[in-house]
Amino acid sequence: MAKKLFLIIGAPGSGKTTDAEIIAERNPDSVVHYSTGEMLRQEVASGSELGKEIESYISRGALVPLDIVINTIVNAVKNAPKEIILIDGFPRSVEQMKALDEILSKDPEIELKAVIEVRVSEAVARERILGRAEEAEVKRSDDNEEVFKQRMKIYLDPLPEIEKFYEEKGLLKVIDGERPIEPIVEEMEAFIKEKAAED
Repeated sequence: MAKKLFLIIGAPGSGKTTDAEIIAERNPDSVVHYSTGEMLRQEVASGSELGKEIESYISRGALVPLDIVINTIVNAVKNAPKEIILIDGFPRSVEQMKALDEILSKDPEIELKAVIEVRVSEAVARERILGRAEEAEVKRSDDNEEVFKQRMKIYLDPLPEIEKFYEEKGLLKVIDGERPIEPIVEEMEAFIKEKAAED
């Protein structure tokens, strides 16, 4: 039976990781949630050849090459203990999107059911990230204005092309991420269950 894959994208501060975590916790029998970084770390921890290769990049602070990231995601999805897989923070670039699409088009074991975009304005994202830093006693090193702008730019630059690509395939679902967390999670969870039930 094919695994059902949902990709969740959103700006820094959109809450996409928290949303996905809550949905996975509420549906322990059917849903598993991964972030891209987590999958890379799991692969390293497994001691596989792919893991050793990933470690060689991470250990010297280099970006893990695209094909390795895609292979890691595909491996994680295939080996996932549940039928429904939520991956947040991917794709981050047009190259990642196209590479994943190419692999999925040839792989009957994985079906991409939807790409969910948790949409927040830049103002809301900034308030959540930078406001969070001011409340915390210890500032996270990435929680400053310059770094925030850079992270926002990295997210926003490829976004129109990513949205258009998945919209044309009928896979894009936009959720308003500026509400309290409960209605966001409820809407996302209902959508995921409905999509996963379709054959």
